[in-house]
Amino acid sequence: MILPSGLPERVADDEDLARFLTSSGHYNASAARPAAFMPNPKNGETSVFRHGAEPLEQLKSVAQAEVGADRHIHGASIVKVSVIREAQLEVRAKEPPPRHADIIGWPWSKDDPDFGKAQQKELATLIAQKAGSPLRF
Repeated sequence: MILPSGLPERVADDEDLARFLTSSGHYNASAARPAAFMPNPKNGETSVFRHGAEPLEQLKSVAQAEVGADRHIHGASIVKVSVIREAQLEVRAKEPPPRHADIIGWPWSKDDPDFGKAQQKELATLIAQKAGSPLRF
């Protein structure tokens, strides 16, 4: 099935995902930090966009249109879908907005929330280690 953006519903392993960095705590000079990829505690998902580093101006435009109205955007971290799947997580297309997707399947433990958070941080660390150097806007 083709989505309104023209992209296929199935997110391919070789696709790039952009995680917009909305906090200075999400990155340092050379790398994204695990905090950048942690799931939202409200819905258990990590919001991403199906876009690579280039063209940079188009990436900035997507960031401004879809996230910038609510928060300051420091930049983006780019990671391949295959990295997400290596961490035993999944990427689900979720439009609108165009090109939007979520990283899903994060571990949760209602009985031991600290343990669940530790597992999430471990997976986010694996992803951050394989993400490209942060792009600054």
